[in-house]
Amino acid sequence: MNAVHINLLTGWFPIVVQVVAGSALLAALAWRPRRWIALWGSGSLAVGTIGAIAIYSYFSTNDMSPDTAPSGFWIWIAVAIAAPVLLLAGVRSRRVTDHLAAVITIPLALLCVAVSANLWTGYYPTAYRAWQGLTDGPLPNQISATELPAQRGVPTPVGKIVALRVPHAFSGFHARTEFAYLPPAWFRGPIPPQLPVVVMLGGVINTPDDWVRSGNAAHTVDRYARTHGGRAPILVLADPSGSMNNDTECVNSARGNVETHILDEVRPAVIAQFGTATAARDWALAGWSMGGTCAVTMATRHPEAFGSFIDISGDIAPNLGDTKKTIAGLFHGDVGAWESFDPSIVMQRHGRYDDLAGWLQSEGHRGRRGHLHSSQITAARHLSEIARAQGVEVVERDLPGAHTWEFAGRAFADALPWLMSRLDVPHAV
Repeated sequence: MNAVHINLLTGWFPIVVQVVAGSALLAALAWRPRRWIALWGSGSLAVGTIGAIAIYSYFSTNDMSPDTAPSGFWIWIAVAIAAPVLLLAGVRSRRVTDHLAAVITIPLALLCVAVSANLWTGYYPTAYRAWQGLTDGPLPNQISATELPAQRGVPTPVGKIVALRVPHAFSGFHARTEFAYLPPAWFRGPIPPQLPVVVMLGGVINTPDDWVRSGNAAHTVDRYARTHGGRAPILVLADPSGSMNNDTECVNSARGNVETHILDEVRPAVIAQFGTATAARDWALAGWSMGGTCAVTMATRHPEAFGSFIDISGDIAPNLGDTKKTIAGLFHGDVGAWESFDPSIVMQRHGRYDDLAGWLQSEGHRGRRGHLHSSQITAARHLSEIARAQGVEVVERDLPGAHTWEFAGRAFADALPWLMSRLDVPHAV
């Protein structure tokens, strides 16, 4: 098997890594005296457990949903913290194998933490995607802006990705490099067709290119274009955070004027650089997790700019853990500011919408009676009920699954045909 195609989410790799790490840990203890194991083994385990609890508390304080992590993630964090303690405690041993096993356990335990974290988020589905992401390699089929003119009029079976040039003077929000995926139809003639646009938004821990690296969005659109006569939208890989862990919820707040950036900087820049369609009916928002909340919030606040939204596993409203913490963390305690970004309140205050539609898809686990449950499903049902009452066309789907990028990518593929039935693409065929 080609190493770059190793599946990091299913199959043999996650199992083998953890078995090898567990074996190294046992080897580090195997030849120690029972008294030493009882003293230092239990002591190291206690230190590791305390460390894992501290990290859990940090995650909880920073609204990173530690309760959704697999148990293996916390076990390997405890082992990774305990292993150096074991190494130091056994430094006086004369057995080289004891030291070697303890030394090897440390990087293997850290690798298991990374593997478990990846199983938790679905961030990197294959070794190749992990290598590209960790080394900041180019995105698949990425070209530079200077290459675009030469590409026009040259048939291509797949779309191309190019970095966007987006100003930030108006919003003051310093986004990382944002990208646009241009479908094959964009390259067909000397003048680009006025294609529709989907703004893609990721979760809290994100980079702008996650929808391509982890959510497989470009491949999904390429596949759709091949079977629909070239009909496909431009995808805009926007940055909703400015850093890896800045939970902005895409609102204008103390953490950055993200809504202004997307609405008044990204949108005009895309229209100017790629000659896209401009009508609200031709623009959509699609997001997962925090990005799903962003999509429904921004679309309901700005139907003059966006005619459709895809909310994949979003929350009921901008959320930093609870309402009180959200109002304090984003709006300096201003309840009115928070209400202006709560989509339930926004829709009710707006009244009936003329031409807005949304796809809400959430994952859940089955309860005793076979029904799917999750906070995201509850949020989607609540928002759907209010949206329908205000004239919004709603499609609601609940599916079994985990809160991962793998689920997000599958949901986007599910929603794309529906979205394309909404978007006007008169020049894409």
